[in-house]
Amino acid sequence: MLRPTVLSLFLCTVLGMGLSCEKENKKPRPNVLFIAVDDLRTELGAYGSPVASPNIDALAEQGALFNHHYVQVPTCGASRHALLTGWRPTKPLHLTNQAIAKEISTRPEQTEPETFIHHLKREGYHTVGIGKISHSADGYLYGYEDPVSEQRELPYSWSELIFDAGKWKTGWNAFFGYANGENRQSLKKQVKPYERGEVDDIGYPDGLTTQLALDKLRELKAKGKPFFMGVGFFKPHLPFNAPKKYWDLYDSSKLPLSPNPSIPESINLQSLHESGEFNQYALGEEPASLDQPVSDEYAQKLRHAYFASISYIDAQIGLLWDELESLDLHENTIVVIWGDHGWHLGDQRVWGKHTLFEKALKSTLIIKSPFPEHQNKKIDAITETVDLYPTLLDLCGVRQTVKTDGESLLGLLELENAPFNGVAYSYFRKGISLRTDRYRLTKYFREEEPTIELYDYEHDPHETKNIASDRSEVVSELLPILEKGDSGLYPVGERK
Repeated sequence: MLRPTVLSLFLCTVLGMGLSCEKENKKPRPNVLFIAVDDLRTELGAYGSPVASPNIDALAEQGALFNHHYVQVPTCGASRHALLTGWRPTKPLHLTNQAIAKEISTRPEQTEPETFIHHLKREGYHTVGIGKISHSADGYLYGYEDPVSEQRELPYSWSELIFDAGKWKTGWNAFFGYANGENRQSLKKQVKPYERGEVDDIGYPDGLTTQLALDKLRELKAKGKPFFMGVGFFKPHLPFNAPKKYWDLYDSSKLPLSPNPSIPESINLQSLHESGEFNQYALGEEPASLDQPVSDEYAQKLRHAYFASISYIDAQIGLLWDELESLDLHENTIVVIWGDHGWHLGDQRVWGKHTLFEKALKSTLIIKSPFPEHQNKKIDAITETVDLYPTLLDLCGVRQTVKTDGESLLGLLELENAPFNGVAYSYFRKGISLRTDRYRLTKYFREEEPTIELYDYEHDPHETKNIASDRSEVVSELLPILEKGDSGLYPVGERK
């Protein structure tokens, strides 16, 4: 009897079946389902939270859960710029939500790919974008209250860019949408920062995004070509709106409060902020401020809303995974779940992101690879968002042709104790922050003292006290490492 390889060669040469004989034994390149979840800190059952997230938890259990993943910048557009390019910030623009629009959107196509998605597209991947993958809610450039434009935020990355804005009409309206079809803009910010919607899943935009993605997966299955699908969910970004059935999973009075609702000792208030994004929702019961924490009752209500929003997204991710399985795509599809940054839920008296503290910088990262050697892993190494560019290329068997600041996580996926860089750099509020396995050292380029903060997570996991003045030897040891991440980002005139 002919062996399978010999039989395949016979069929290829004699019967002309169009098989690639040289590649007959090579497994086809894996597909990628990349799921970006806006403002998702590590608030999942898989991370020990009381949030009901059974679908994400199951993927984390089967795949690799990264326990210490940190973003480069704690704001949406800038974090996504780092993700897509693999570069840490090198100028103030890279700390803003305009980073992609100003650096990528209007640039003609270059030899160097504009993003890792463009890189995969050039290597034969069919790339589909649905929802918020770059900064724009639907992938097109226009203002919050403007008509939808035809200018793509990523001009060359997508084979297809699709979105269903439903009754909200535009992507940005949908992003800030309420169940009745209104939005934060149309209601002139006279809205609450949450809503318990008497609707089903498609009564909010993320449910429509899921339906688009399910339909597209069926199309991609029929094409038989490797694909990269980016699905960007809006929740749990403000407003914390979710169908009632997800609110009903929780009892507000039983939800835990922040373990640190106080301002850390020995810091300057310039390191924090007055929760301006949150306070835009003018009908909230209580404004947030650094002067005093919101009431426990209101804090629990807001946590309830945030948790319900996560459970809503968890259900959408469950639908996507179920469809991958029903289409037999799961055996050759890499699933990534990534939060673009964290969020303070009253921690340090802040409601929002935009700080260089742990709650704003630490976010969800799960990689569910179909390869057995990458499964059932809990990875404690310090990792960064810029690591995803080289990692995804490695997983897809694509040669990296451009330099990035990140380091591939493939070694960690294959061997949890593999040698790894083990530090993360983050940038904001005129500061640079270095995270090691034990410490966070932050240096601010400002006049307000102190400009150096140090936190020891072994003894103070909730960052209650800046110990830089007490542990000068640790500061001296870590400063040279921090300075390796200083590319002159802050203008000389700001370096006090």
